[in-house]
Parts: sequence; C-alpha cells; structure tokens
Amino acid sequence: MIVNTELENKGNLFPSKIINFRKDVDTLYFTAENDVVLQMRIVRDSVLRFRYTTTGTFENDFSYAITKYASTGYNHLAIEEDEEKYIVTTSKLICHIAKTNMRIQLYDAKDNTLVNEDELGFHWEESYEYGGNIVKMSKTVNERESYFGLGDKPDHLNLKGKRFQNWVTDSYAYGKHTDPIYKAIPFYTGLHHNKAYGIFFDNTFRSYFDFAQERRNVTSFWAQGGEMNYYFIYGPQMQDVVESYTDLTGKPHQLPPLWALGYHQCKWSYYPESNVKEVTQKFRDLKIPCDAIYLDIDYMDGFRCFTWNKNHFPDPKRMVKELADDGFKTVAIIDPGIKIDKDYDVFKEALDKDYFCKRADGPYMKGKVWPGECYFPDFTKPEVRDWWSGLFKELIEDVGIKGVWNDMNEPAVMEVPNKTFPDDVRHDYDGNPCSHRKAHNVYGMQMARATYQGLKKFNYPKRPFVITRAAYSGTQRYTSTWTGDNVATWEHLWIANVQAQRMSMSGFSFVGSDIGGFAEQPQGELFTRWIQLGIFHPFCRVHSSGDHGDQEPWAFDEDVTDVVRKFVELRYQLLPYLYTAFWNLVDHGTPLLKSLVMFDQEDHQTHYRTDEFVFGDKILVCPIQEPNSKGRRMYIPRGKWYNFWTDELVEGGKEKWVDAEIDSMPIFVQEGAIIPKYPVQQYVGEKEIDEVTLDVYYKEGKERSQLFDDAHDGYDYTKGRYSLRTFKLTGKPNELIIQQHKEGKFEAKYEKFRLNLHGLPFEIKEIQLDNVTVSLTDVKAATTGAMIVDKDFSEIHIIG
Repeated sequence: MIVNTELENKGNLFPSKIINFRKDVDTLYFTAENDVVLQMRIVRDSVLRFRYTTTGTFENDFSYAITKYASTGYNHLAIEEDEEKYIVTTSKLICHIAKTNMRIQLYDAKDNTLVNEDELGFHWEESYEYGGNIVKMSKTVNERESYFGLGDKPDHLNLKGKRFQNWVTDSYAYGKHTDPIYKAIPFYTGLHHNKAYGIFFDNTFRSYFDFAQERRNVTSFWAQGGEMNYYFIYGPQMQDVVESYTDLTGKPHQLPPLWALGYHQCKWSYYPESNVKEVTQKFRDLKIPCDAIYLDIDYMDGFRCFTWNKNHFPDPKRMVKELADDGFKTVAIIDPGIKIDKDYDVFKEALDKDYFCKRADGPYMKGKVWPGECYFPDFTKPEVRDWWSGLFKELIEDVGIKGVWNDMNEPAVMEVPNKTFPDDVRHDYDGNPCSHRKAHNVYGMQMARATYQGLKKFNYPKRPFVITRAAYSGTQRYTSTWTGDNVATWEHLWIANVQAQRMSMSGFSFVGSDIGGFAEQPQGELFTRWIQLGIFHPFCRVHSSGDHGDQEPWAFDEDVTDVVRKFVELRYQLLPYLYTAFWNLVDHGTPLLKSLVMFDQEDHQTHYRTDEFVFGDKILVCPIQEPNSKGRRMYIPRGKWYNFWTDELVEGGKEKWVDAEIDSMPIFVQEGAIIPKYPVQQYVGEKEIDEVTLDVYYKEGKERSQLFDDAHDGYDYTKGRYSLRTFKLTGKPNELIIQQHKEGKFEAKYEKFRLNLHGLPFEIKEIQLDNVTVSLTDVKAATTGAMIVDKDFSEIHIIG
C-alpha cells in the first residue's frame, strides 16, 4: 500500500479537530473528536516521540529497539496555545501541533527556522485483509533536502528520489538497487540548510519509505500494521543525530576483543581438520597476519546445530587449542533451523518444552534449510532465548570456540515462494503475542541476542564476539554484522563501500563485507582492491562460497599476495587507532566510518559523494573501484590533508587526481592528527609491545587526538582500568607543541612512544621535554628523524 495522490479514492482517514489536551510529567496527550490520540513524549530536548492511536487507547508500549539505558530528561519545557495550535518548546526544538488536524511543524529553537513539517501528517487506512490499520505519515520536502541512512540498502548513499521497503530478506547474489535485503533499520537522516534531523519509525511490520519519488515535494513512510510511532531527533549536525539515535537504540554493550578487529579468513567450507590446519599454517608461513579462522556448516553432523562431524573433526577441543596456540581464534556458524530428528537432543528438548514456532491453526512451522526439514525456535520468547544461550556451553566453554556467526536468521527458508515463514506463524513477542507479520523483522535480532547471551556467559571473563546477517534497529547492542551473500564483481566492490558507510550512519558501525565476493570468483586485481577497502572496514573478513575456486591471499599470484600482505600489515599497525574509535563508539555512539556528508555537511559537494569516507576521525580513504586503474579522481574534503604515502600536503574542498598503482590506494591524513600505530604482528598478542609509534602530522593551529588502551579483552576497563590519552597539538611557524593528558588506571606494558614527525616546516634546533631542554641525540631526533620519549610525558616543545 502506498501513499497516493488520489487520496480520496484510497480510503485514507485523518485525525479531526483536537478537543482535549492533558500533560503527564514528560508526556503530552492530544485527543481529537474522532478518538485519534497523539501521545507526544519529550525524551530529551532534542528527541521527541510521536505516537498515534485511532481508537482512543494505546497498545502495550513495548519495543525491541529501544534500550533501557537510553538517555532521558530535558532542560526546558514550556507549553502554550493560541487559537490555531499548541506550542511545545524545549531548549532545542519548538513544536507546533495544529488544532484542526494534528499536523506537526518543528523549528530550531535557537533561530526559529523550520526543520521539518507534516504534509498530510498522520493518516491511516483500514486493512480488510489482516485487520488493523495501515499507518501512514507524510512530510514536506524542504529545498535541496537530502536523505541518508536506512541500513544496508545497496543503492546511492543519498536516498533522494528513491523508495525502499523494510522486510528482512535472504538475498543471495543481490545486486545494485535490490530491495529489500538482509536488514530492516527504519531510521533516516534528513539534511537541508545545513541542519540535520533524524526520524526513527519504530514499527516492526513491513514498512516503506518514499523519499520524494512519487511526489517530488513529499517524503513519506508507512507500515502494514502496528502503530504510527516515530522519534524525531534533532542535530543540527549529522553526527549528533546518529549519536542520539545510537543512544536511543543502544551502543554496543562492550568493546570487542582486540583480536576481533584483526584479519579473518572464512570459506564455505574449510574441512576436514587437515584442510583447516593447512590454511592456517600457510598464513604463518607467508607471514600474512590473521587472527580468526571460520568453520561453516560442514563442521556439523548433518548440519545439526551444536554437533560435530567426527569424521572431519575427530577431536574439536584439541584442534581448537592447537589453533589457539598458533594465534588463531576459531569462529563457528550456527543457524536457526533445528533438524526434525527424534534422536537429536536439541530437537527433542525444544519439542518437549514447546519452544518451536507454530502456525495459526496449531501445527509447528516446518521449513527446509541445510539439514532438511526443520522446526524453528521462537526467539521472541524469553525462555527460548535462555534455553538457546545455554546450548553454547559445550561449544564455547568446553571446546573453546571464541566467536559465533549467526546465518540464515532472516529467517531464511528454502523452496517456498517468499523464502521465509508464512505470515500466520505465531510468536510470543515477549508477552505480546502476534503473527509473523510483526515479528519477522526482529527474528534474527532476537536470535543474535540469545547467542550473545550464551557467549557472554560461557566465554566469561573474556568478551563475546557474535556476527549476524539479519538485523533490526538496536541489534548493534549485541553483535557485529556483514552485508550478506555478495558477488565477486566491481559493482559489488562499490556496493560494499556504500553499505558500510550507510550502516555506520544507521547506528550499526561494526560492519564489513565478504571481501572478494561470496559468489563467483574474483580476479587477482579485484581481490587486491577489495582487500584495500576491507582493511578500513571495522569487520575485516574474506569469505567465499568455495564453489568457484580458492580465495585465500595466496590463491592468485605472488604479486597479489605481496600487496595483500602489505595492506593487512597496515590494518594491524592501525589497530590502536581503530580500537580508540571503538571506544568512542561504545562511549559516545560516534560512528566508526564517516561519509563525507557526515564529516562536512556544510559543503554541498559532499551530499552526493559515495566513494570517499573518513575512517575513525582523521584518515581519509577512497577505494579504487575500476579495473586497470593507475589512480582516480577523488574529492578531498575541506581543510588540509597529507598524502599517507608521500607526505604531500594538499588543500581540500575540490576534486583531485591521485596516483594509485595496484600496490597503493588513495589514503590521506588530516593535518594536525596524531595516529597511533603498533608494530606488525602475525596475530593480536603475538608480541610484547614495548614501543608505540605516534605519527604526528604538523598543522599551524590546534588539533586534538586520542589513544585508548586497556587489556584488549575482559571487563576491567569498565572498572576504570583503562588508559585514555588525549594529545593536544599546537603548531606555530617555528614551534610544535604536543601536550598529553591521561585518565584511567590502566598501565600499558610499553614504556616509550616513537614520534614520527610529518610535514615539519622547520629544522629542529631545540627540544624541551616537560620543561627540560634535552639533547637531540638523547631522544634520537638527530639521527633517525624520529623522537623516542617516555610514554607519560606531559609536554613537548619542538623548536626551530
């Protein structure tokens, strides 16, 4: 069902005149003559919730998306009315509610400029097929307004002029413009006149978003059931919007273990054990860093979850330990389909406890997946999640598996027209019984949640590592994700780049793609270029179907292997920089990747850029996305940037040709940045790190950088045993000052920083370290071009 210009012919119904208003602490109620009620809650000064009912009463207020840890409270609230409207004012927003029809206008409280307004506003249509209502909202498009977000859509970063739906779908070998695919994240950011706002439509039914496609002056969203329930989030900076949305739906519950940020290798499938050992040994022989090896469905006995094929893996515990001794953490796949087999303990227990999903008229939901005919646990039932989490004891606590990868959890079902459960399947929905129409989009999320609970319990005191394919808003609290079954094509390299950026601006930063493509076989050049992009994605994993050939770093030729090694080594050098970015994600909700529009929304040139992005907050990356390229034109954001390879300083705010042979890619560092680096390791923890490098990029002016550190696993950091170093750089024509402030109780084992100075415009004549003049020889500045100083310095003056 769509919002149509011929509204009188589509059965649309609208709120009538408001006849009653009341206030209850932070929540306002506006009641219309025809029993429509608008419930408006002031969540924060910049976050308002709008919830509508057409019957005078609201359903139970329950959401899987909203975290109990979300920030609430406001600094100012005033309510006025005149003949035409109610006026609700916070310190950030002014909201007008029209008395005649409940239409909303939202203004910036600082300058009273219009940010967002209803076109038709809330309206609805009765659904005769399902009962209930199709709920709708339409908004007016502002001049030069752009739209961003909505999760993993494989389309242009700017959503203007396009329409999408949210219905989590198994989409093997999807292409550009395929919709829907694996995730349903009904959140977008609007941007116009340098002001950004967000709308999160928290409705788990199949929903639709039209960004001025049907009518160029109207954007709209609607769902095939449930409530019109959305949050309006004001920035005015895009990053503020995304951080507020992430606060609302949840930041990751903990930092990932550092090894989870290393390079991972996967295939469908590595088996038997000898094949796994052959692959892992090759990594070590060729000195290509790698931290994780994956086991796909063939490790199981007949694809039965939580079992082992003893012909392929006769002693899993021994194998996993031997891999761990060589630095490899083993990650295993677990799917939701449980094989119908009376001799299978997991099946019998779930059947005895009545944990499987049922059809509306009573029988169990039965569908074919890899094991054959399966039943499916109802993960929306708390007892089922608890049971499921307990199944991980042997896999995690006994065998020693370090991570779990949830696949096929859309849920995917083979050999049926819609590739998933029928609409009539029933779910508990945490005590709010419903059909699959409502529960479908959260099924994979709740499976990932249960898996996360199991790993957190049985891997304690180490941190859990979970990956999911399907997701709804809020899934980022529990798990990382990847972009599903892509294809080894140049188009999919472009798609992977866009999807990772879009997921980050949709509150789900811990994301990556199947590097090299899952389906079909990449040529060496494509694989190399994809590795170059993939090492700048938070989740870095090569994965392939195995049907079309090998896809390990050495599977092509020696030149490819050498370039892959070079870039994977760069990933490992940048681990402290990425880990610090993760700290800011967990602490503040700051996205790990920033599209240029998020980095500089005031520059309108950024609003339609898809290729370039900022990794963390200081490193600019632009992948090569075409074959036979020796470089490319790219947009350099405003400001000054150092070429990572040559130290050339370039002025931004314009396009520039950048050379990039096959062993290179365009990488730039923002002036004033201090980038921490580790020595190259073959896996996290291989070396005792005794010195951390700080690459210091000169800037005339001031800049701030950070370095977060802790034990790289476990939960001690939550008790203050971490180290957060803040570096303040001040550059003058003949002097560079670096100040350090440290907080936290953690003491890293390294004692020294090696400062590599880039772009210094003067010759060093004097160095003052904590107010003491030191010999250039003492800090080795004279002989090596680098300075070696105690890690706990307070202030360094480098004088020309």
